[in-house]
Amino acid sequence: MNESNARHPLSRSVARTLRVITLLIAGAVSPALAVTGSPSPADTVLVHGFVYTVDRENSVREAVAIRGGYIVYVGTDAGARTFIGPRTKVVDLGGRMVMPGIVDAHNHAIDAGRELNGCDLHYAQLTVRQMQQAVQACLDKTRDQEPNAYLLVWNWYREAMLPSGVAVSKTDLDVLKTHRPIVLESSFGHTTLANSRAIALAGITRKTPDPRAGHIDRDASGNPSGTFQDAAQTLIDRAIPPPSARDIREAARTALSALRQQGETAFMLQIATRADIQAFSTLRKEGQLTARAYMAPDVSPEEMVGDPAVAVRHILALKTAFDTGPIGPEANLWVRNAGELFQDGVQQYPAETASLLSPYFVNKGTQAKPRWVEGTWSGPAPYTPAKPFEQMLLALANAGIEPEVHAIGDRAVRHTLNAYQYVRDHLHGRDVRLEIAHAEIVDPADIPRFKALNVIPDMAFQWAKPGPDSLDTSQEYIGLARSNRQEPEGYFAEIGVPVAQGSDWPVDPIETWFDLQVLLTRKGDWQFWNHLGPKYQGRFGTVPVVPLKDGIRFLTINGAYALHSENSIGSLEKGKLADLIVLDRNLFKTPLDRIEDTKVLLTMVGGKAVYQAAPFRERL
Repeated sequence: MNESNARHPLSRSVARTLRVITLLIAGAVSPALAVTGSPSPADTVLVHGFVYTVDRENSVREAVAIRGGYIVYVGTDAGARTFIGPRTKVVDLGGRMVMPGIVDAHNHAIDAGRELNGCDLHYAQLTVRQMQQAVQACLDKTRDQEPNAYLLVWNWYREAMLPSGVAVSKTDLDVLKTHRPIVLESSFGHTTLANSRAIALAGITRKTPDPRAGHIDRDASGNPSGTFQDAAQTLIDRAIPPPSARDIREAARTALSALRQQGETAFMLQIATRADIQAFSTLRKEGQLTARAYMAPDVSPEEMVGDPAVAVRHILALKTAFDTGPIGPEANLWVRNAGELFQDGVQQYPAETASLLSPYFVNKGTQAKPRWVEGTWSGPAPYTPAKPFEQMLLALANAGIEPEVHAIGDRAVRHTLNAYQYVRDHLHGRDVRLEIAHAEIVDPADIPRFKALNVIPDMAFQWAKPGPDSLDTSQEYIGLARSNRQEPEGYFAEIGVPVAQGSDWPVDPIETWFDLQVLLTRKGDWQFWNHLGPKYQGRFGTVPVVPLKDGIRFLTINGAYALHSENSIGSLEKGKLADLIVLDRNLFKTPLDRIEDTKVLLTMVGGKAVYQAAPFRERL
């Protein structure tokens, strides 16, 4: 589900792809757009563009006028002239494409910011030796932190390690030249690898039981081997000194920089802690919040089977402390969600913690001559039993807190849909948005239930491509039939289910336009993996591709709908907030396999430019 950081936005040179954009300011306006004496001139007018509105008809217009952070006009260049006054900024788009800002319904921006600021393995495909060398290099750069400071290592692409399925353990870290505790976080976020020092500091021994919704991998003697799955990761995490408020704030600032360069104008932060929310709140007060921030505090596995009122009070207290109220031009901070409420893990081998309706497959042959047969392991049962799950979700919904559930396997998805059916039956028509994050494997019988129950799947589009995670450590293990219908965005699109983008960043690099390209083609950047042969060159599975017009809606208005903000953002229409982006190309005139090369030239939030590529920076 990951790619090399070779295409990472922070490592690309935007300048070499940009074209000069001419700015017409008052006094230099073409005669066709001369000032007409309008009593209410706009602050900014964009003209001569391909304005893709994402309204109900996906209308294309030429011009947009913005006043006080709101769109006051969308239409023709001629019509826009009535909004141009002496102080109006007028931008000649030169035919470039304008569209609503990207809305990401599911990411982990604080973790992403910390990773960009720290020791990063960059999702690389590594042997054990190469992994050791990379970690040692980070240790060598931070010798001043010997012997007791933790080294946290990010974006360890466990599923792509070489050779495929190689086992790793604490001994692979114990041989490094350090006394420090070392913790590697997998890029999927479901596995942690720790050295012996970190395990000892956490007080974990052979007598430590597996926590609810988690698993401690053990050696033949029953001792912790060094890898910790799902909720068991918290056993390691709780011993790590928490980052300082300054560190979290810097992570938030770094994440916002990456988001605005990708054209993201709104996002929902999953598993948001009080410290995370405080960081974004502080940046907002300092005028540095450059995207609309929707906070989704977690409900732990233990809380999920406890008194729902406790979880509700916790989230409502955070709402009282930090929620900024009605949405307006300034980037808002909302605390009105809960997420992600885990019901299983991931399907990739060797974890196999996704909850399936039928067993995983096992190889009864050899690597050279495999013979895959159905085994006995179907993954764990969904992490929360049905009755407490229903009661928790209903309590949240009744309190105005909209839940998002993590469900990867088809059994976990069905379990969640059943619980959401209970919620719908008891809400008496109230408008509460219900989401399932990821929904990678969905039984065909459950696809229509998403529409019937108005459940929004938010999905990481990069996952729908050939790669080590989808082929080497998944395809045979879940069976070809399930593999072929993985990532069912196309099935949802065919019946009108409002799929939203949930990038899951930093599980994948933040590459919005590569996400879109994969959604439209179900192909990846196979050349990155070509040293392993041509098997990554084709399309992934048999799920239909998504048309471009639908893909753009997934990235914009559907995400706004998931965030319960579709009346204010997500499309370019009169009366809505001016959250928009300008691209360096027209997506409708771009070959599908070049969509990933798209660059954002301008990002606006509430009519304010929060990111400008070089030509805009000089002239707007």
